[in-house]
Amino acid sequence: MRTTLCLAITAALRAVLAQAQPGRNPLSAAAQRTLIDQYCVGCHNQKARVGGLALDAVDFSRPTDNAEILEKVIRKLRAGMMPPSGVKRPDPAMYEALVSGIENSVDQAARARPAVVRPGVHRVNRAEYANSVRDLLGVEIDPAEFLPVDDASSGFDNIAGSLTLSPALVEGLLSAAGKISRLALGHETDLAEKRFVIPGDRSQEIHVEGLPLGTRGGALFQYYFPADGEYVISWFPVRDYNGVLFAGNRKGEKVEVLLDGVRIKLFEMDQVARVVESLKEKNQVRLPVKGGLHKVGIAFLATTQVPNEDLNRHNLRSVIESGPLEGFTFSPQVGQVVITGPYNALPAEDLASRRNIMVCQPAGPAEELPCARKILSVLARKAYRRPVKDADLEDLLSEYQSGRNQGGDFESGIERALQSILADPEFVFRGEAVPANVRPGEAYRISDLELASRLSFFLWSSPPDAELLRLATEEKLKDPEVLERQTRRMLADDRARALVTNFGGQWLQLRNLANSSPIALDFPDFDDNLREAFKRETEMFLENVIRMDRPVTELLDADYTFVNERLARHYGIPNIYGSQFRRVNLDGDLAVRRGLLGKGSIELLTSLPDRTSPVQRGKWVLMNILGIVPPDPPPNVPPLKERRSAEGSTPMQMSMRQRMEEHRANPVCASCHKMFDPIGFSLEAFDAVGRFRNTEFNRPLDLSGQFVDGSRFTGPAELRQLLLHYAPQFVRVVSEKLLTYALGRPADFYDMPSIRAIVHEAERNNNRFSSLILGIVRSEPFQMSVKPAEKLAQTTRQPRERGN
Repeated sequence: MRTTLCLAITAALRAVLAQAQPGRNPLSAAAQRTLIDQYCVGCHNQKARVGGLALDAVDFSRPTDNAEILEKVIRKLRAGMMPPSGVKRPDPAMYEALVSGIENSVDQAARARPAVVRPGVHRVNRAEYANSVRDLLGVEIDPAEFLPVDDASSGFDNIAGSLTLSPALVEGLLSAAGKISRLALGHETDLAEKRFVIPGDRSQEIHVEGLPLGTRGGALFQYYFPADGEYVISWFPVRDYNGVLFAGNRKGEKVEVLLDGVRIKLFEMDQVARVVESLKEKNQVRLPVKGGLHKVGIAFLATTQVPNEDLNRHNLRSVIESGPLEGFTFSPQVGQVVITGPYNALPAEDLASRRNIMVCQPAGPAEELPCARKILSVLARKAYRRPVKDADLEDLLSEYQSGRNQGGDFESGIERALQSILADPEFVFRGEAVPANVRPGEAYRISDLELASRLSFFLWSSPPDAELLRLATEEKLKDPEVLERQTRRMLADDRARALVTNFGGQWLQLRNLANSSPIALDFPDFDDNLREAFKRETEMFLENVIRMDRPVTELLDADYTFVNERLARHYGIPNIYGSQFRRVNLDGDLAVRRGLLGKGSIELLTSLPDRTSPVQRGKWVLMNILGIVPPDPPPNVPPLKERRSAEGSTPMQMSMRQRMEEHRANPVCASCHKMFDPIGFSLEAFDAVGRFRNTEFNRPLDLSGQFVDGSRFTGPAELRQLLLHYAPQFVRVVSEKLLTYALGRPADFYDMPSIRAIVHEAERNNNRFSSLILGIVRSEPFQMSVKPAEKLAQTTRQPRERGN
């Protein structure tokens, strides 16, 4: 009876599909109900509630009432996650017609009632604060010196709900306002010390990009010298944990210190060793420096690169603080550089920041107030990101007069007013005013000035520039053609690299690379040079897709990457020399490095210090490629059996797959592990530091796996082909991440219709990166807001008035 009924249902559905074109004429609500009953309700019903989901009570003809549940269904189906592995599935055409039908009904309902959420008052994060100071004044600052770390949520640290205002932050903002205003005007003459610490696992056997040819090791820093005066540049070699200088008595080693590429002193290393060991004095040089941004370099002359005694077993890493280990050369290394000053300080007169601020100079007392008004008008317009009103200037001129009276001169007044601008809530917060004629709960289009700020902080992580602000003030930015031209202009600007460092650095978790430290005993060739090369490669890869406006799907399977000599050696790419990165093609055996899955950064991030982690690698793919967040593990799950005992005995000769299969024998764990373990096993072709391998413990690796949809694959290449089958879902994931980042709030189920509209439009343009950006910028969530039903708590004052 049951078989006959199933055959009848299937026949009815096939009759519907015979008339349907997937994606164009999708299944009706009644047909969706029938198919869901056949394939899904057996597990997802009100009694079993597998995964916390009950579909038997969902009315598919009322998508508005069930939008949140239906979006969960859509996400699982689009990622191929349902029905689960081993359970019968509809054929591909039926599967596509079902998900298209659900999407179509939800999207049609959403068009009638667009869902827009007000993000609230939005504080700039540390990166945005530093960029705002740079664009306003021309001063480069390290915001970590002033402000505490920003909390992150939904994968990003620019989410409005997480950017709270703590007492420590308020104190930091006030301190930063005073320090930066003095720096910008060249008034910061107090003695200070800046310490640059080179990572403890940085090897210094090769040339550092940016330092002179013919040198090795060392480091290159940028430092903003606050005033004209004398500065002491000190440097310290690396010691081991016992305080012994590495190879300190090596004859012939020479260290040069440079300022803006010019040598200012040369040290003999054998003399340095005696000085450092005696602790009588420092390795330092004192010299006059003009205030402003300068490059400070330190490096060894590459004149003593002779064969080492351990040449036949030399590891690439050349420094380890724990003491001598076989295979490490321990040639001299620079550990720290300290800049102290200014001594005999004078206010810096020739600063780019002064020229940005002092747009006029009063010839006498009668000209001071008009000049101050002009200077502060320009600064306030940029800082507040809108036209300046008389009330704004009155407040600032009052601050100017207080500083003028207290300091006794014109510039003291400007400094005081500038400090007030930098501490003003309108500089630190992005508030959006609600029009007076809008009713509670009603959606409305934001002003051009607010749109300009949303756009610039999205693409640049910084405020609007003069052109964007002018168009917004003239109310021309709402014109779709003008908005598109501005968006394309901004994407071509150097400031759009913030999409790489801020968006990409958080989406791909590249910021976490600094915390990845493989155990030196297990991976003696790994060092900070390789860690930095991993990061640089992935950033350049993403930047190329953005700058060249390539299809986003190229991130999955691009046949090129970017390497320098250190990274090429790690990957086994021949004939690459030098510290500079260059583009290389990935053909033949190098094809394993294609796309994100072939990048050492991703492999390192998804490993543990002593081993790979198929679980982390599988979950990374699910979350970042397919948009699926696996459930948390149940409590009291026993840990994976370690390779080494606590006493450090000989490690067991079991592959990671064998250890994982033993671990997941627990049926409670197996259901989730079936989702991500096969993906992780396929990526076992890369070890914990991203080296390609075919064997482990001299035995061939088993890289085979089966995806939830039943597809089988072996190794990274076949896994990549499977993921390309789900490339449309990857485009949706990237769009969702970009929308979250652009809005500064989590994308939720009510945003999915807008995201699908963005993706459908991008498909017509070959999924080029710019098409996703333009789709977001044109979208209702980006251009609209809604008046809250209840009055928001006023943590900061709203903008005084909209500029007209």
